[in-house]
Amino acid sequence: MKPACWLACVALLAGAPAAAEEYSFDASSFARKPFEFSGQADLKTESFRLNRDGAFYKLNFYDKLQQPASSDRTTLMFKPAVKLRFGEDSTASFRAHLESQQGSLGDSRASRFDEAYFSHKFAPGLSVDAGKVALKWGKGYAWSPVGFVERAKDPNDPELAREGYTVLSADYIRNFDGPLQTLALTPVLLPVTANVNNDFGRSGHLNAAGRLYMLFMDTDIDLMFLNSGSRTHRYGLDFSRNLGTNFEVHGEWARVADAQRQITDSRGNVTTQQSDVTNQLLGMRYLSERETTYILEYYRNGSGYSAAQNRDFYELVDNGMNQFTSSGLTTLLRKANSLAQGQYGRPSAGQRYLYFRASQKEPWDILYFTPAVTLMANLDDRSFSVTPEVVYTGITNVQLQARLYMLGGGSRTDFGEKQNARRLELWARIYF
Repeated sequence: MKPACWLACVALLAGAPAAAEEYSFDASSFARKPFEFSGQADLKTESFRLNRDGAFYKLNFYDKLQQPASSDRTTLMFKPAVKLRFGEDSTASFRAHLESQQGSLGDSRASRFDEAYFSHKFAPGLSVDAGKVALKWGKGYAWSPVGFVERAKDPNDPELAREGYTVLSADYIRNFDGPLQTLALTPVLLPVTANVNNDFGRSGHLNAAGRLYMLFMDTDIDLMFLNSGSRTHRYGLDFSRNLGTNFEVHGEWARVADAQRQITDSRGNVTTQQSDVTNQLLGMRYLSERETTYILEYYRNGSGYSAAQNRDFYELVDNGMNQFTSSGLTTLLRKANSLAQGQYGRPSAGQRYLYFRASQKEPWDILYFTPAVTLMANLDDRSFSVTPEVVYTGITNVQLQARLYMLGGGSRTDFGEKQNARRLELWARIYF
């Protein structure tokens, strides 16, 4: 769908009158229903201005007859969710993801279950889940170093729902009087085979993980671990505490044993480094009297690359382009592309990042209108991205959003070498 068509749809929605809201109390609406159906439908159109000088653009387009300066993409997503209750203690939950993309660089489709699991409550405070579950560990907003059994967040859009893993897990919860108010234990078994959780790590392992939660003196604390198997052994902790009515601080710390990194120099000589690394996050959230929400986080990625190591990778790409232009050989470019499919191509491949977000609810008394701006910076090479956005929710069960990603940084820096220099998103979401 072209942007003009998308804007026409938005205009029609915006012209629809919001449903009148009258207060009423219906006790039946709070009763647990045996069948629930909900979800959302998303229509998103994106316009990209490509960074033709960037390393990742060169890797993706060096052998293409056409090397575009811009591209467009339209995505239609349908995310239905079903909940079936069998009596008071058993529940089956399903959350699907159906997606179709059409764009100037190609089309794609995807269909999967993000969640599909059965839950049974054996006793007060004891329940078991079996199936595909999206577990959420950690207190971080943009990153989660202790998310050992979940897919990584996208720091550009950390609130997006993610696909889970197939697990067997339990929750055992106890409440107490005294400084220790709540104690909860969550053991997890995660198998990896050729057909189950095959993107988690090495196949042929039944991985054991666990989390111990404590509410101690009004502070949320988690201790968690993942045994050695499909991935190397790791353990960590997190915390969250309200220092005031509107001020919260949080942090995460994780230790990963025998983490491996492939490191290249500018000539394509690759070495494998293995060592124990520490990942850390420290953040805060503050809500002002004017209803401005501030989120600030510092992330230390122990397995990330220094500015000099990233620079060697970008120089490898440039050397590969020179080799391809002069001789037609693709040896260096194929080696760089292989590295880009791994750790060098991760969203946060550097070592130190800063995340800041400010959002204002209904400024200038404009109802249902929330503007925000997000800044993410690589502190080692001083490259960054700035993302202003606006959200409108004045139509019942509809959210309209516009967002502009702008990347900045010099040559051979993290954000300066990305494939996209700008990205404009127009997004309409309908809840049902």
